This record gives sequence, structure tokens and C-alpha cells, in this order.
Amino acid sequence: MGKAFEVIGGQATAPGATLTALTMNAGDSATVKNADLSSFVGLLGTWARNQAAGIWRIRSPKLHDNVQGIRYRIPATDPTQLWVAGAVQRLTPQDNLILELSGSAVGGQIEQACLLNYYVDLPGQQARLIGRDELLSRTQNVLTVEVAVTPGATGGWSGAVAINSLFDLLKANTDYAIIGYMVDAQVTAVGIRSPDFSNLRVGGPGMEAIVAGQIGARWTTARWFLELTEHYNISLIPVFNSANKAATLVDVMQNQTGTTVNVTLCVHELAPQGSKGFSVGLQ
Repeated sequence: MGKAFEVIGGQATAPGATLTALTMNAGDSATVKNADLSSFVGLLGTWARNQAAGIWRIRSPKLHDNVQGIRYRIPATDPTQLWVAGAVQRLTPQDNLILELSGSAVGGQIEQACLLNYYVDLPGQQARLIGRDELLSRTQNVLTVEVAVTPGATGGWSGAVAINSLFDLLKANTDYAIIGYMVDAQVTAVGIRSPDFSNLRVGGPGMEAIVAGQIGARWTTARWFLELTEHYNISLIPVFNSANKAATLVDVMQNQTGTTVNVTLCVHELAPQGSKGFSVGLQ
């Protein structure tokens, strides 16, 4: 089965109080990917990051209604996950979602929002995703991998760097699971792409603990993929092999500030498939 997992996003520039259709990031689309109509596609999360308070709305005739659908009030500078943990909204392949955002009316200010989608069987894709039990049984060592991302000032995904761009210390031909990440400056989202994820971008919100209202934010994103796995009881922890380190890229979704961010990836070195890691016996 071709499992696929991705974060997508878009933006509106100075929409003011008018709900404005998102301009999707390059490579992202508001159209649900073309999976078989009988296979499951689910919306697992969403968040938005505004310069000023506004509204984030997701609607479609295929959802509950085409008038308000899923609608959230968004406070300023708070990209916290909005979705109720463990809840899934089924999506229809090829459905054109209507994604709209309001917020700041100041010229040049970019408002942004993201969706987190999961495909049980997407033709041509096969992301390497594991669950909690496999993570615990195969873990050899825990490490962090830091990268420095310098994004552009026009929004979208930018600043992509290889996962080994700052410290090239990964062991040869070894699997690594990414549990989550931390940032030292707020961004709308952190993205990670790899041939091991079928070159789709996995990721989540770029919350920073010192921002008002985000107590524990760094702890939340540090276990982002593990937490998603626990909430949904499906395998959502991405795994890449160090042989693909130069092609495993980290980027961010940043607004017009173009603020540089250091992303610290929380990673587990894994024993080969079928082997037990050093952590076995902890229980």
C-alpha cells in the first residue's frame, strides 16, 4: 500500500477582514491528491499564523457544508495546532478544497495556514513510516541534528538545507527516525523532504515556547510525529536512511519577516529491521 503523509500550506497578503482564498505554496495544492476513491484520505491537523487576529476557514461541498465548514478564530502570532487530537476528517480524492484566511490589512504582511494530510494508499508513493512499538524496539541511540535555515521574505517554503549541512555525523547506511523538532524563532511550519518520504514534505507548526500563550510549545513539537502516532494509532513517524542525507532537506514556511531559524531535529538511530536496539529491556 502506498502510504503518504504531507504538510501543505498557502498564504494571503494583507487580506484584512475579508476571507481571502489562499495562494498555495509552490508545489502544494488545495486539491486533494488523486487516490482511489475507495481508499482513505484524512485531514489530521491544521493551523494558521497571522500578523493580526483573523479567521481560517476550510470548506467544500464534500465536507459538512459549503458555507462555513471548518472555521477557526486565529489570534495573532500563534501557530498552535487547532485540530482536536485523534479526530480525523475524511477527504475525497480530487476534491478542490476552498481555503480562506483573513487577518492583517497592513500592506505586505503575509498571513499563512497549513493542512496535514494522510493517504492510506496513494499510487506511486510509499513513505517510510513507523509506529511507537517499532520505534521503541529498534532505538539504538537518541540524538539531535541541528540545521540553520535562512528563508526568503516572500512567504512559501524556502531556505531548504540538507539535514547534514551543519553537522555531518550520521552513521553510514543507517536508518534514523525523526520524532519531532524544535525552533528558536517562530515560523509558520517546519518541513522535511526525503526520498524516503517519497519526496513529500512532512512537518508541523513552528511554535516557540517564549511566545505568549505557547507554554510547552517546544516540548510539543519535539515529539510531534510521535504524538501524532499515539493520537491516531497509525504509523506516522518518518524514517530516512543516512545514505539519503544529502537529499533529505529541511525548510520552513516563513512570512515577510524572513527571520532565520535554527531547527533542532529530535532523532533516534535505529537498529536494522528485524534487529533489537539498545533500548530494549527498559520496560
